[in-house]
Amino acid sequence: MKDETDIPAMMSDLGTRAKAAAAELAFADPVAKTRALEAAAEAVAAREAEILEANEKDMEFGRDKGLSPAMLDRLKLDPARIGGIVAGLRTVAAQPDPVGKVMVEWDTPSGLHIRRVRTPLGVIGVIYESRPNVTADAGALCLKAGNAVILRGGSETFHSSGALHACLVEGLRVAGLPEDAILRVPTRDRSAVGEMLRMTGTIDVIVPRGGKGLVGLVQREARVPVFAHLEGIVHIYVDKHADPKKALDVVLNAKTRRTGICGAAECLLVHRDVVNTLGTDLVAALVSAGVRVHADASLSRLPGTMSATDADWGHEYLDMDIAARVVDDIDAAIAHIHRFGSGHTDAILTEDDSAAARFFERLDSAILMRNASTQFADGGEFGMGAEIGIATGKLHARGPVGAEQLTSFKYLVDGKGTVRP
Repeated sequence: MKDETDIPAMMSDLGTRAKAAAAELAFADPVAKTRALEAAAEAVAAREAEILEANEKDMEFGRDKGLSPAMLDRLKLDPARIGGIVAGLRTVAAQPDPVGKVMVEWDTPSGLHIRRVRTPLGVIGVIYESRPNVTADAGALCLKAGNAVILRGGSETFHSSGALHACLVEGLRVAGLPEDAILRVPTRDRSAVGEMLRMTGTIDVIVPRGGKGLVGLVQREARVPVFAHLEGIVHIYVDKHADPKKALDVVLNAKTRRTGICGAAECLLVHRDVVNTLGTDLVAALVSAGVRVHADASLSRLPGTMSATDADWGHEYLDMDIAARVVDDIDAAIAHIHRFGSGHTDAILTEDDSAAARFFERLDSAILMRNASTQFADGGEFGMGAEIGIATGKLHARGPVGAEQLTSFKYLVDGKGTVRP
């Protein structure tokens, strides 16, 4: 490793090593990749105490830094969450290998047989903030898809990410795969991020996973292609035909289960016909649960609420706050989401099939849900084992980005001495 005080040299070294590893991974035996992930899972389970000790150092750093309770929750690891990391690694290990998978094939009149097959992207740079589990998720998914990865976690995850990265490297070693397949930037120096964004010769795509500030920085300054992962400005529209019990259960879970994740609900839209019944009950339940409800004029009369300002619409709180507004009908809800949403996840609560169909048809968020908590906006819950993020752009990958979404494709063409007239 190059001198860590010489950031450009250090990052150049990481890029060179990752590119060499990616060249080998492109044709690596799927059995070896599976074994590497299984061994990594075993290492995480065996080193639980060591990982928790490292995480406590990060928690202390985060508290000293003044992180909010929601952000500290994102940072915190406990035995259950480590168990989730182990389970995620094993799930990705058990998935079919996407590399070489035939997406479609056909014969042409000229006598050619053409196959479009999945192929690795190459080297992926992942820049993330408070969640140390991203280290394991990103490393596992990139490896499964035959990519090398350079991980740059936030300063607050430094020790946790280092401990988890060591487990991933142990898995590579056990499986006989290049240990440079999963690299970690070994410094808190922020200039390393700027270097990554300019490494066009060695990094094929950047995945930012974090808040608006991080993603905005990456999108503005990156010379490397970016998988956009914008804010989770998540809306829940309560239709006039919503089932009251389902609505209470879903809204409370979507807001309060974990407030610091990108699938947490940030804005509640209530149909005017139910504002004095279900709408009132929902606001009361949120207030009772400790949520600060930033309400419009129609709802701010309710006990425990506060008046919303223009800044509350389109705001990602990532905390025990939610904006709430009354809308005249489903089209007004759709218009509000078009104006203030981020294209991440939006939900409708209704028993009316035609209303659900209209909501699904007229919105184009990466994930749309009906009668389900937006906290399910997660690759693991989608059966992907884990996710590297939720892409809100419309090119290449969209929604939860799992192993399959971390591939591109190439065409394989077979002929029989075929020539073009």
